[in-house]
Amino acid sequence: MHDGITLERQGIPAATIITSVFVNTARAYTRLMGVPDFPYLVCPHPITNAGADGLLERAHALTPEVRGLLINGAVPGR
Repeated sequence: MHDGITLERQGIPAATIITSVFVNTARAYTRLMGVPDFPYLVCPHPITNAGADGLLERAHALTPEVRGLLINGAVPGR
């Protein structure tokens, strides 16, 4: 989360991805960093037992949203 916010503030496109168990932490952290509406993507938790095929499936599912964040930017006025 920190890296994504920092990169976006520097004008570098970023797509921040977290697992579902970290949603509450992400909400608190984005507020703390002064960007409560900072967009991030969420994939199911855990990922450790998903295996290579499961991770690839999750990555493919997030591809449209990743593309959108990288093209449109996560921070308005970037």
